[in-house]
Amino acid sequence: MLPINHTDTFIENFSQLEDPRIHRQRLYPLIEIVFLVVCAKICGAESFREYVRFGHAKIILLQERLPYANGIPSKATLSRVFTLINPEIFKSCFIGWVRTLYVSVTNDVIPIDGKTLRGSHNSGEGAIHMVSAYSQKTHLVLGQQKVDEKSNEITAIPKLIDLIDVKGSTVTIDAMGTQKKIAKKIINNEADYILSLKDNHKNLLEDVSLYLDTEYNKPNRGTLLSSSEVDKGHGRIEERTCFVTDNIEWLSDKDKWQGLNAIVMVEAKRTVKDETTIERRYYLTSREADPEYLNMAIRSHWVIENNLHWVLDVTMSEDKSRVRKDYAPENLSIVRHISLNMLQEAKKSMKDISIKGLRKLAGWCDITLSKIIKYKF
Repeated sequence: MLPINHTDTFIENFSQLEDPRIHRQRLYPLIEIVFLVVCAKICGAESFREYVRFGHAKIILLQERLPYANGIPSKATLSRVFTLINPEIFKSCFIGWVRTLYVSVTNDVIPIDGKTLRGSHNSGEGAIHMVSAYSQKTHLVLGQQKVDEKSNEITAIPKLIDLIDVKGSTVTIDAMGTQKKIAKKIINNEADYILSLKDNHKNLLEDVSLYLDTEYNKPNRGTLLSSSEVDKGHGRIEERTCFVTDNIEWLSDKDKWQGLNAIVMVEAKRTVKDETTIERRYYLTSREADPEYLNMAIRSHWVIENNLHWVLDVTMSEDKSRVRKDYAPENLSIVRHISLNMLQEAKKSMKDISIKGLRKLAGWCDITLSKIIKYKF
């Protein structure tokens, strides 16, 4: 993937944001406000007050990119603007911008999973729950969709799939998203799926597990193809073996799952000191019965937990945020995804530094921050 100068594409995409303020209150252009907050977030700022302080400290650097003719807006202005920005349009701008980064990627694994913004709950209202899609190959957030109040991920996932480009990739989803309509949506968008089976499809899980367990106990594992990998570290040894078969003509619900081609069992054998535990998990997939690929793709689903959700919580303090009013929590979630994408892109040429370390370095060193935003905006 070749480096792209995204100065023009960022302004082009995010200038499409509709300014929610009346004309006489637009002292600070909306693109300047968004740019300020994103840069501040990259450098570790965690509140509107800190965004303002960052802006005053880095005004010369900011003015190298945009005019800031009226200087840095106040905390009240930033807060008011982010409560008013239409998050659907902001999300569309984000996805349009991501498409300028996410190029020439084929056969990607795209985990989709949800996360609750725990600090966003308000009086009488629950916390916001966001479903995100993440690229295993590029480590970019591809898109996000808020779960409607009094709903769940089942309704949000199809909307998210329609927003992003999944063509030619494999979408992995945990048990909540193992739904016939979602499988159909993925196939219709020219992608493949790996869907986890648990007790929300109890009868199907029993049929699949009984068949795979029976084949497993036969001489030479019956009709099963298999592939194993071993991980060592932190005082443990884990062997993960993927068993798969495309012999599914017997499955009564086969035709109800569009594109279904194989069923999968992953056996995880973990040894810590002298104690060994064994766990088996089961999946439906539209992929060919390739145990090596399926083992990799199923393991890759956890990158969304380790590289996205964990980083948002631990490094970007998402759960500690107490921004709750109107659209602000959802809009700031998008800001975190924008800044994280830029940091992940920068890390590709800075292998020996963590996201936390890179944020600190960007805050300390204008040259580092300039390198991050030069190729990402």
